[in-house]
Amino acid sequence: MRKVAILVGLLIALVACDKATQNNLGIASQEASASAYTTSSTKTEILDDAFNKYWYQGKAEITSYKLSQARYGEIHEGSAVLIYVTEPFLPQKQVKADYPNKQNVPVLKLNRVKKFLTGIYPYSLMTSVFSPVNMSDPAIKTTFTSQEWCGQTFMQFNNRKKWEVTSRSYFESHGDQNFTLSKDLLEDDIWTKIRLNPKKLPTGKTTMIPGAEFLTLKHRKVKAYKVVLSLEQKGKLSTYKIAYPQLQRTLAIQFQANFPYTIESWEEVQSNRSGSKSLVTKATRIKRIKSAYWNRHTTQDTYLYKELGL
Repeated sequence: MRKVAILVGLLIALVACDKATQNNLGIASQEASASAYTTSSTKTEILDDAFNKYWYQGKAEITSYKLSQARYGEIHEGSAVLIYVTEPFLPQKQVKADYPNKQNVPVLKLNRVKKFLTGIYPYSLMTSVFSPVNMSDPAIKTTFTSQEWCGQTFMQFNNRKKWEVTSRSYFESHGDQNFTLSKDLLEDDIWTKIRLNPKKLPTGKTTMIPGAEFLTLKHRKVKAYKVVLSLEQKGKLSTYKIAYPQLQRTLAIQFQANFPYTIESWEEVQSNRSGSKSLVTKATRIKRIKSAYWNRHTTQDTYLYKELGL
């Protein structure tokens, strides 16, 4: 029954987003070329029936949040949405698989969307993370985009022998850049690792590359910074805290302590260099639904958007 559940779920995932002839195939060993996705281990984790039942039923988990976003020295109200769904992924090309392939890797994909207004003009931010569901390896790829009336920015991390970073921006200081970084932890990867197995989240002192959203909005150098990581449980909720002493920044993500480890809220505190009062970005849950959203794109489906409180 477990194999049937996985097969059915990934068959539907391949159909998603206008692809009707795709299905699930398993993990194969990866080529060790310079451009290939490489793993730290071939060992896979055993996924239980609860995981398969929740994530392989052909639906995404969609959660809306009330957002209070710090920007330009003020708090701006808006909304955030976390969309989690499993998909088959091509590890070499590092894209969603269009067709069956023995090298397809099942991933848990996150699309984190933020929308808020700053005065006359709006911001739209989106972070995407693609993490293997049954390997202990880092995300295969992450991307970030920002759109506002000044222009657009884009940043992508590809997991190869090193992190291959692509950055595009209308800012002169960022410009068009392509470079590599050592494989330190990625903050953006934490958002999927929480959902897969929070017991294996790293803790203690280490180094981490901050989220692409933070690096872009704050115009900080893209590199790893010293970080203190902690995981604490109180009752039914757990909190994972990421503290960057050098950046004077802390991110705390609160989630259900038991499976499926749904994220209930998060809070980001950034101290001001001027010494004035720190501003706090907060997001608190509004509504959570499961939906095959890629099939719900008619005008009659608009009620689902309203159900999310957006």
